[in-house]
Amino acid sequence: MSRPRRSRSGTRGSGSTEPGDALALAPLFTSERPAVGDPWHPAVMGDDERLTAKQFQLAGGVEDWRVLAFGASAWFAASSHTAGAALVRRVAELTGNAGRLPDVDLRVDGVHVRIRTPGSPGLTLADVAVARAISAAAQDLGLAADPSAVHTVQLAIDTLDKPSVMSFWRAVLGYERLGDDDLVDAMRRDPAIWFQQQDQPRPLRNRIHVDVARPHALALEGVEEAKAVGGREAYVGEGYGTLADAEGNEADVIPDDELSGGGETANWRVLFGAMTFYPVTSPLRAAELAVVVAGLADNAGLPLLVDVRPDGVTIDTGKDQWEDERFGDLARRVQAAARGMALTADPTPLRFVQIGIDAVDIPAVRGFWRAVLGYEYDPRPEVTDIYDPRRLNLPIFFQQMPASEEARRKQRNRIHVDVFVPDDQARARIDKAVAAGGRIVYDDEAPEWWTLADPEGNEVDIAVSVGREELWLATQADAD
Repeated sequence: MSRPRRSRSGTRGSGSTEPGDALALAPLFTSERPAVGDPWHPAVMGDDERLTAKQFQLAGGVEDWRVLAFGASAWFAASSHTAGAALVRRVAELTGNAGRLPDVDLRVDGVHVRIRTPGSPGLTLADVAVARAISAAAQDLGLAADPSAVHTVQLAIDTLDKPSVMSFWRAVLGYERLGDDDLVDAMRRDPAIWFQQQDQPRPLRNRIHVDVARPHALALEGVEEAKAVGGREAYVGEGYGTLADAEGNEADVIPDDELSGGGETANWRVLFGAMTFYPVTSPLRAAELAVVVAGLADNAGLPLLVDVRPDGVTIDTGKDQWEDERFGDLARRVQAAARGMALTADPTPLRFVQIGIDAVDIPAVRGFWRAVLGYEYDPRPEVTDIYDPRRLNLPIFFQQMPASEEARRKQRNRIHVDVFVPDDQARARIDKAVAAGGRIVYDDEAPEWWTLADPEGNEVDIAVSVGREELWLATQADAD
């Protein structure tokens, strides 16, 4: 996985800038191609040889795609679930037999596709061929790509005792370990978390915490496992409990609930949104279910999130959207259709994750995060949420913090947010964040990443994957 930071523990360098200062952003996306005879030219590389992010984007025919933290992503706009589901089917037909089904996320207004090579840290020429084929299929279906629409949000935790803190979060979230520093959702729906060394304690409470909802038995099991590795119960509320790891980072754990409707909706669980997961035996079977669900959602006039993976399909309303009075009938129809296909629901992979930010001036802080993440305001009164307009990344909500907690406000959080953006969108994203009241607090590693702070000091890294390895090789050459 790409790293936005090498370290957050050391002293800030002299390269920090103030809001409004010019940034020397290297032109990371160019029209230059590797020359024939270059060892990186496709003609002299095998299909399974690893490409850097820059090599992938310069391969030709992949203009729809941008390499982010996990593989190459593309967004193809569609007029309905059904129009997008046609591309889901084509992707399964193109890749299923080869065992290379990408992650495919169907939405009411488009399809997100992420290509990755399982077990590999990078992309290959075979992935280039898949990207070209998917783009051609989308073009045949009249679906236009929007490369500026993709980005990936993840979390990072600074820690003095990485083994203990990682073990806590693995238990609470039900994630899998990836290498020495990362925890990931096996279904690749919820944000990855990476852990980095911290040199000095920051003992006060963070202003950022994580909410996680899981099926009831798994939530309780995760709580007991977290306590066994140093976690403690910090608060017990109505319907949830707050756990803190050994260094005080907090997670609110919320068990799921049933969806009213009896046996006709028994496959659905409520975890902020109503969700169900159906294991499948093949990518084509997954695509078949997606097509059926797409038609039902369009007929009901309700948006659904339909996330297709090699081993199953997750169907989700998104946060709070199940409260629409029309959803009960749609839930019954989806369940009946799945059972008609002889599919059996499995709630085990279901999970909901969001983060909460404590703020004194909620409108100012909320406005910054909307800008830096490209999110939208939840229009409901008295609700402070912001959300990804394509519902591909986690929601964020804001809660009131007393102005009197000055020491806590001055301490840097141990949890921060990373957002990986397309290399040709980094400058625009930075400018929007600064215009919304943010400031650049660290840019020594530009154009790999920049650290920005909101008006109250909560930090986010804007990170770029493309060109990173080439910059590292150039640095090594200069050092030699």
